[in-house]
Amino acid sequence: MQNYLGKFCLFFLIWGFNFSQPVYSQKFTGSLIIADSLYQHKEYLKSLVVYETILQNGQEYSPQMLLKMAYMEEALHHYSSSMYYLNLYYNLHPNRAVLKKMEEVAQARGLSGYKYRDIDFFLTQFKKYYMKILELLLVAAVIIVTFMVLKRKQTFFGSNTFRLAFLFYLVLILVYINFLTFRQQGITQNKPAALMDKPAAAAKWLTTFSPGNRLTITGESDIWYEVKWNDKRAYIRKQNLNVLPN
Repeated sequence: MQNYLGKFCLFFLIWGFNFSQPVYSQKFTGSLIIADSLYQHKEYLKSLVVYETILQNGQEYSPQMLLKMAYMEEALHHYSSSMYYLNLYYNLHPNRAVLKKMEEVAQARGLSGYKYRDIDFFLTQFKKYYMKILELLLVAAVIIVTFMVLKRKQTFFGSNTFRLAFLFYLVLILVYINFLTFRQQGITQNKPAALMDKPAAAAKWLTTFSPGNRLTITGESDIWYEVKWNDKRAYIRKQNLNVLPN
């Protein structure tokens, strides 16, 4: 029985490991090798086109590719695209160097939405491992249930104290899934990008953004995104916002 239980637990540990792999890959595809070669030979515009194709087609890419794209777009004064790629990289590899770079560009270009707070850095780190933590919580729950079934004759697993503790653990998982959510963010990409007080063209105009500003998305309505601006609710057309993936 113990051997069976060990194999059962090992299966779920392997399952958790396999499903906790990162969403990106550092494997080198043919297109990525070509783009890197062009970049090394200072064929920057050609390499940028290939990099963009790789990203748009959902092919395997390296995080370094995002940094190269960001710096090339900045050199072209395409600050919306540059900040978008820096944000993508930061979501994969939260570090203060990239955060500082985004702040420097934002300050130099008068862009909003990049004010640094320690809690933001912590939340980005937590967001990176959100799924891994959830998988470990679920695997642990399955293992506990397995012990409860196989060792049901033991008084410990049948006690009210254990049952209440396990019920609390299940509630914790439900809270983790349903309430620990992360708001999507977007980078303004068109000029001018008008911000309105309601989701309508005839609504009151609030302000106009240049490309590269970052906004937190709180909802959507038809062709509009509801965003947070100056601690208030505002709306921007979807075509004017390049949404960052969660």
